[in-house]
Amino acid sequence: MNLLGITVVLVLLAGVWAQVSVLRPQCDSPEAEEAALVAQDYLNGQHVHGYKYALNRIEDIKIITKPDGDNTYILEVDLLETNCHVLDPTPVANCTVRPKILTAVEGDCDVVLKKVGGALTVTAFKCKTEESTEDLCLGCPTLLPLNDTSALDFVHASLATFNNMTVDVTYTLLEVGRMSSQIVSGGPIYVAEYVVVEANCTDDVCVPLNDAMAVRGICSASGLNARHSVDCKMFSTLVPIVDANSTVAAAPALPPLVNVHTGSLSPKHGLRHHKLTTIHDPELSGLLSAESAESAEVVPVAPAVVDAAAAAAPTADPAAPVADPAADPAAADPAAADPAPAAADTAPADDSTSASDASSSKEVLHNLKKRDVPAAPAFAAANIPAIQTDPVPLVPVCPGRIRFF
Repeated sequence: MNLLGITVVLVLLAGVWAQVSVLRPQCDSPEAEEAALVAQDYLNGQHVHGYKYALNRIEDIKIITKPDGDNTYILEVDLLETNCHVLDPTPVANCTVRPKILTAVEGDCDVVLKKVGGALTVTAFKCKTEESTEDLCLGCPTLLPLNDTSALDFVHASLATFNNMTVDVTYTLLEVGRMSSQIVSGGPIYVAEYVVVEANCTDDVCVPLNDAMAVRGICSASGLNARHSVDCKMFSTLVPIVDANSTVAAAPALPPLVNVHTGSLSPKHGLRHHKLTTIHDPELSGLLSAESAESAEVVPVAPAVVDAAAAAAPTADPAAPVADPAADPAAADPAAADPAPAAADTAPADDSTSASDASSSKEVLHNLKKRDVPAAPAFAAANIPAIQTDPVPLVPVCPGRIRFF
């Protein structure tokens, strides 16, 4: 290819790349909010264990625009665990975020979305889930590993109590949501949350019904093996409702069954909470950062409106102060400021010249004292804001507002 051909190709490529730009909208803008909620729903749809997560804060957002209108969104979001299990059909907006004193669980996620034809679709994500160690108090519940044998014994004891209260149906353990211990006046007690499912029992051996219509719900229990309280709430909707236009993958009817002796899929993991799916990047986009970080970019605030008349009034120059003739006689009479008054005896000045100089000086001073303040510009009378000349304060584009804590 000759030099001319290479030049033409480079010019065309430069023209294409020039049309690809990166936008940095504010993290609390409607556009960022829309993308963050799509990411929240998608992540919850991929999460088949534990609890749903709610959006707490948008840490950062970038939008890569292309000439064809297909834009790529890169988000960093903070999520908080709610008290709604992933099998609970309650919308996330109606779920309660778990408070810090009950050991809140936080999710820090990077999410990549594409907007094609006005619809946002998640293409990749990476999440880090960890406990919040802030505001923990003496006597507050302390999370236990999901495979803690003593706590699991308590779970089975409380489930047996619940089954004794039911009629014509028996439930078995499907998944342990969380277990904790707490020191109270009477000593340590256990607090547990777990999911149960309708079971098929034969000779005291019960197995979960392998049926999407099987009744299931979540139980909360507290106390000890011999003395405890238990309350179970069955989910009203048995089959998850899937929107045909939704980008969220349909969750399985039931999560993989747990080991009833360990309460978890892996008896050796020792985790105290369920983690969000760690990473999903089938196209190896390379757009997921190593860890979420706050943006340092700033945008100017709209100029404040100032009083036009005050802005138009002349201000004194501190480098050149004007003396007050009434207060300083020397300033009013130039002759009084003569540094060598004795010279007047030896070199008398012409009377007509001195009178003329004095008259001229007094006329100048008279004009200075009588000068009026200039009228305000026409735009002030029309209530048009004056242009602000002071430095414009800056506010950060991101991170956005905190919704919970």
